[in-house]
Amino acid sequence: MRYSRDLWGHGPSPRTSWPDQARIAVQFVVNYEEGGENCVLHGDAASEAFLSEIVGAQGWPGKRHWNMESIYEYGARAGFWRLHRLFTGKNVPVTVYGVATALKRSPGQVAAMQEAGWEIASHGLKWIEHRDFDIERERAEIADAIRLHTVVTGERPRGWYTGRCSENTLDLVTEAGGFDYVSDSYADDLPYWHEHAGRHQLVIPYTLDANDMRFATAQGFNSGDQFFTYLKDSFDILYAEGLAGSPKMMSIGLHCRIVGRPGRVAALERFLDYVKGHERVWLARRVDIARYWTESYPFQPNADRPSRLSEEAFVARFGGVFEHSDWIARRAFERELGPANDTAIGLHAALAAVFREASEAERLAVLKAHPDLAGKLAAAKRLTESSTEEQASAGLDALTDSERERFAALNGAYVEKFGFPFIMAVKGRSKDEILAAFESRIANDRQSEFETACRQVERIALLRLRGHAEGVTRQ
Repeated sequence: MRYSRDLWGHGPSPRTSWPDQARIAVQFVVNYEEGGENCVLHGDAASEAFLSEIVGAQGWPGKRHWNMESIYEYGARAGFWRLHRLFTGKNVPVTVYGVATALKRSPGQVAAMQEAGWEIASHGLKWIEHRDFDIERERAEIADAIRLHTVVTGERPRGWYTGRCSENTLDLVTEAGGFDYVSDSYADDLPYWHEHAGRHQLVIPYTLDANDMRFATAQGFNSGDQFFTYLKDSFDILYAEGLAGSPKMMSIGLHCRIVGRPGRVAALERFLDYVKGHERVWLARRVDIARYWTESYPFQPNADRPSRLSEEAFVARFGGVFEHSDWIARRAFERELGPANDTAIGLHAALAAVFREASEAERLAVLKAHPDLAGKLAAAKRLTESSTEEQASAGLDALTDSERERFAALNGAYVEKFGFPFIMAVKGRSKDEILAAFESRIANDRQSEFETACRQVERIALLRLRGHAEGVTRQ
């Protein structure tokens, strides 16, 4: 079974970079939705009920909601221009998520966006919920949005964000092609690549936390000070991570009808001044981030990742990780594998889970499959390649006669007492350390030593996975 969700991502400390060694990329989005929201005038079944000053609003089936409409109209009539003056006055670049039907109804605002050099990405055809759309209907809406956006702006959109999307949106946009990025994700602080049906698509995640929408939701921001403080704290943490060598991206989501109100825009202005007071900050449009990332971190095919392999290829590559016990790899393949298993730690977890859940007899067979340390098989050069390398790394291929005799005596006594060979992850250990562990562990009772040997088997497996770069494809 293959698990499609990627819960690993870039890992604990991604070593990425931004232009001019910037410590953070900061990106402002202005959502332009006014005139594209649910409204019976637009052919919708009910009025809008989402993201307004009317907290808890419900749609009115078959009726216009005058208060709701006028709140949205405020965004187009007043809020947009307030944001436009603020951003152009401070020379801060902006990406607009433009609902195609809203843009069509606001030619003056579109002209102002273009004159300012703002990127206008697509925010879909209408600002409505898509979760219940079937694939064909949503595919058609995406095509209509692209067509209308191109007619209204004179250019095909290079970015996409539905927002109120379905489980199929990301795949459908990837399928449509022609986009530098899609932002229907909140999964990371950095861009990443998405694959679908033989195509790949760059994803630039968006934000719902550093977003003025929280002025219109329960447990959200009650004042501009709260908004500013949250944005500042977010920036400070990400800036510090960039200073430590792991630069990230910060997205700030804005809506004309929300932050465009006088009592809120002041907090946004303070944050802009705060950001511009720092060195090595890249203020960018999303399309600029996409183009930089595509050039600097191009898509790498993932067909060779463990979770993407066929059963035959998977067992051929990892069947020897647990000595002469390829059944462990076969069982792991039959279970859930996903992107998180494409690292040494992740793949080891999948294999070790099979080993731990195996019967005692099966685990004993794995122990017995291991060779003696510096034993007859080593002398006859009949060890597996991994065992040969591991024993050689500890100097067990260059013993003196007295050391060889000591190992032989301990091997014999150990097997006679426990019924399986002495097992130790010897990589990085010295001969003296190995002998000391041998002499100490031989005094254990059988159950304790069985458990110790099993832990050592798992340790050996992890070291083998970490030591072979071709085995896994993600760090």
